[in-house]
Amino acid sequence: MKFLRNFLAAFLALVFFSGFIVLLVILSVMDDGLVAVKDSSVLHIKFNLPVTEREYENPFEGFPVNPGPPSSIGLIQFREALENAAEDQNIKGIFLDLDGLNAGFASVQELRNDLLDFRESGKFIVTYAKYYSEPAYYLASAADEIYMHPQGNVEFNGLVAGLLFFKGTFEKLEIEPEIFRVGDFKSAVEPLMRTDMSEENRMQLNQLIGSVNKEMIREISESRELQADSVQKMNDEYLVRSPEDALAYGLVDKLAYMDEMLENLSERSGKENAEDLSLITYGNYRQSYSQDYTSSNKIAMIVATGDIVGGEGSFEEIGSEKFTKAIRKAREDDKIKAIVLRINSPGGSFVASDALWREISLAAETKPVVASMGDAAASGGYYMAMACDTIVANPTTITGSIGIFSVLFNIKGFLNNKLGITTDGVTTGEFSDMYSSDRPVTDTERAIIQNELENNYETFISKAAAGRSMSKEAIREIASGRVWSGVSALEIGLVDVLGDSEDAVLIAAKMAGIEDDFRVSYSPAQESFLDMLFGGSQSQMRENAVREELGMMYPYIESLKKLERMQGIQARSLYELEIY
Repeated sequence: MKFLRNFLAAFLALVFFSGFIVLLVILSVMDDGLVAVKDSSVLHIKFNLPVTEREYENPFEGFPVNPGPPSSIGLIQFREALENAAEDQNIKGIFLDLDGLNAGFASVQELRNDLLDFRESGKFIVTYAKYYSEPAYYLASAADEIYMHPQGNVEFNGLVAGLLFFKGTFEKLEIEPEIFRVGDFKSAVEPLMRTDMSEENRMQLNQLIGSVNKEMIREISESRELQADSVQKMNDEYLVRSPEDALAYGLVDKLAYMDEMLENLSERSGKENAEDLSLITYGNYRQSYSQDYTSSNKIAMIVATGDIVGGEGSFEEIGSEKFTKAIRKAREDDKIKAIVLRINSPGGSFVASDALWREISLAAETKPVVASMGDAAASGGYYMAMACDTIVANPTTITGSIGIFSVLFNIKGFLNNKLGITTDGVTTGEFSDMYSSDRPVTDTERAIIQNELENNYETFISKAAAGRSMSKEAIREIASGRVWSGVSALEIGLVDVLGDSEDAVLIAAKMAGIEDDFRVSYSPAQESFLDMLFGGSQSQMRENAVREELGMMYPYIESLKKLERMQGIQARSLYELEIY
């Protein structure tokens, strides 16, 4: 009886859950109506979701069992929403809630440019936060007015570029990394061989974050109508240390509680009191309009985000097979008049990067191909871009890093001394077990691997020189794995134009002669609701569970997992560089 009772309970739970899932599927398919926007509404945008290139909606967000990646705010959809809101008679303005902003600097710069474009409509933008991080304040500075909680704060004390170093971890575990690299600045391997930055790495990072900080200070000064020298002094000396300081120095316009903020929005939208205020969320507003473009001329935007890997790749990876198919399809489609390759990647597999380079080169022989670089387009990411006709970068894009490396791990000490495991075997040749992980690399083997790296680096240099119409000697001077900001990359010839993805589209349209009549299509296709539900989502479910369980420790564990996946020669930029 007890078994039967438990069986029936489990069976009923399964039936209930299955029915609920089917209901969600039906609703997702049937619900194609548009959300109505009330008169004199204010668009409320909360940046409590990560900012990605393309928007991702996960209907299972918050569920105990979650088969998909987190929902996000997509740069592409954000621009569409603001363009529509600027023309929408029912939208009076925008209310930005900036607590919890999670985005790279170049992404923040694109969001900021979209807000500035929206302001040209004459409608207002007001921001509010309890705490403004440096990127959040940079974004807030595009608004008409900046409000802050009376006990809040503005972090305005300069930028930091942080790296994780694992040498001590490997020493404790008795794991010896066998490192091969080309380039004095190829700092991706430094976390494996050092406990701190090399002087070369420190120099390039100082220049990188200095360039980003200078760009941020310039734009904040212009928007807030403050002297750049004064803003720089505030930033350098951390003069804004309290809410009153932020008000006195002109970084914020008013200290207010949320109820006072809502009263202000009511007045701005023509309402008598806060109870009458009509706020429409960003998510609902995205469902209030449709994008109907009928032009037969198409520009294909191929969105390449994440590490470059072989095969199809997983969510937010640039799988060489998946993306070469997408590029080839765009090349062979006569309706597609130009291609924009949107790159946000620190690089990855050298072989995969070269396969992508080949397909992009073939496309560039038949139609205009423009690269648009986001937060990062470095090493393998830049390898892709250099095959394009024109390269567009944000001023704060991390780019360059022309260099390669390879890592083997000798885990003999870990196996023998930590786990009590020993190994043995036989070979047919002197080098049969050259890539074995249970012994050190010999001098002869090291020379073989290093020679292969040198040859591949020469390939990288040669193709970069050809793509940029520069001599190999000129490329060598700015290569060696060194990273640059978009501003610096323009000065040394690694990019052609400073701008965002919209600028890249307009450049591609002009090159194709279709400036006045085109529409943009996006690829590769994102996973549908049903694909996510019934497809290969088990790994994503496991990742979500691990992310939830580990909390703040997740990024560190993920960094170690990435090391495990780095097979073969890598064209990869700074390892886990974070600017904040």
